[in-house]
Order: sequence, then C-alpha cells, then structure tokens
Amino acid sequence: MQRRAYVPGVAALLAAVLAGCTGSAEDGGQSDNSNPGSAGTATQAAQPGRYATLPEPCGAVDDTTLGQLLPGLGEMADEAQREKAYAGEATLTYDTDRKVGCRWKVESAEATDHLLVELERVVSYDNAVSDDAQAGQLFATKQVAARLPEPTVTTTESGTPSISPSGEASSTPSSSASSSASSSAASPSAGPTELQPRLLEDLGDEAFLDDELDSSGSTARQRTVTVAFRTSNVIVTVEYAEQPMTVGAVPDSKEMQDRARKLASELADSLSG
Repeated sequence: MQRRAYVPGVAALLAAVLAGCTGSAEDGGQSDNSNPGSAGTATQAAQPGRYATLPEPCGAVDDTTLGQLLPGLGEMADEAQREKAYAGEATLTYDTDRKVGCRWKVESAEATDHLLVELERVVSYDNAVSDDAQAGQLFATKQVAARLPEPTVTTTESGTPSISPSGEASSTPSSSASSSASSSAASPSAGPTELQPRLLEDLGDEAFLDDELDSSGSTARQRTVTVAFRTSNVIVTVEYAEQPMTVGAVPDSKEMQDRARKLASELADSLSG
C-alpha cells in the first residue's frame, strides 16, 4: 500500500515560515485581509477526527464474549478469582484519552488463553493533515509490519482483471496455488487459503487479520490471531492467543479467527453507536 511521507517537524517548520512570510500591515507586509481572494488567504485547518475520547477498555468486552474467548473462566470455582479474571488488567498508559488497553489470561484444563484489546485515538498536529488521514498513515505502517501476503490477481471470464484481498480463496486452481505459496512464505501458520493472513473488507474503514503459529521448541504450539481495524481516527487491535496444555497439540485456526473477528465486530459496533 502506497503511503505519503509525513514528517511533523518539517511540516511545523514550513507552516511557521509561511506564516512569517505573509507579514503584517505594520511592517510593510501585505495583510491577509487586503485581498480575500488572493493566495495569501489562510488555509482552512483540516477536520478533526470523529472521536475525542476512548471507551474504558476492560469494560469494552462483555462477559458472554469473554466466556467464549477464555473457556477457563467457566471452570473457576472460586467466585472472587472468577470475578477478577473477568475484570481483566488495564495496560500501562500515560494518557487515557489517546491510548488504552486491557489484557486477560485464563488457564483451563486444555489450554492457556490470552486476550489483549488496545484502542488508540490518533490526533494530527499538522493543520494540513486531518486526524483521519494521520490515522490512515499509522494504520498503513501497522499493516506493512504484519507482512501480509500480496493480493491475488485473477482474470474473470470476460477477461477483466480482478484483485482479491490477500489470502482470500481464488476461483482458479492456479491462482489459489500461487496465493497459498505466497501465504506460506509470509506466515508460519500456512493452512487453508481462506484462513491465511489477509485484508478484511467488512470491518471499519480498513482492517486486516494476521495468524501466526509458534513452531519453536518441542512444547505445545501457541497460535496468535491478530485483528486490527481503523474507524475514523481510532485504531483498534485485538490479539488472541492460545497455547494447549498437551505437547504437540495445535490450536484450531478457524475457531480462533472466528472468535477474534466476532469481538472486533462488536468493538466496531460499540464505537459506531
């Protein structure tokens, strides 16, 4: 994804220089008000983002959803311990208006599950760049860091090229094989093509899903599914990980992806409400 370079320091310096060049009526410079239709007229500031605050993260996930993501919650006999597990633990933050998060960790007889939810509200300090545009640039950087497979290009019956989001199933065997090979190289969790790391089209303004399977060592293999999306000037990240208690066991990719995507959709709906 092509991104525009943005250097806050240079932009601020340029804005200051341009402001100084306009001069004033007292020092002989031309006043901005002397000719409202001239190029000297002040440029209107970019629009602020939709969100001015963030929700309390540990209360953003309801108990029913937590029970589905963290099966061990239902196995806890001690009521106080269960309530503490449901409550989660807020991540360290220095500005709750800009970035918040909450994490949960619960053990069951079959696995240990981890859940992390983070929300970041982006604010642009450049009058020429809106909060939404700045958030889009940061999200693009996050997406590039995930190293998703390249989108698959197929040809329809009419001969028109069709570009599918990375990792989605292809209607032609050759394209499917190519996409699968690309996905295998990009992620250690290679499996069915439709479960590979990919862009998501039905979540927020833009979104992606990553799926990684830890293959190091001889212990149980931990799978981590990440769903990230942007809505206006807020970026939301859901990180869901599971490590089985049985050596050699592998967490189910589809089940974990479905759970993570469901939570991400619920968070998107709550932000839009």
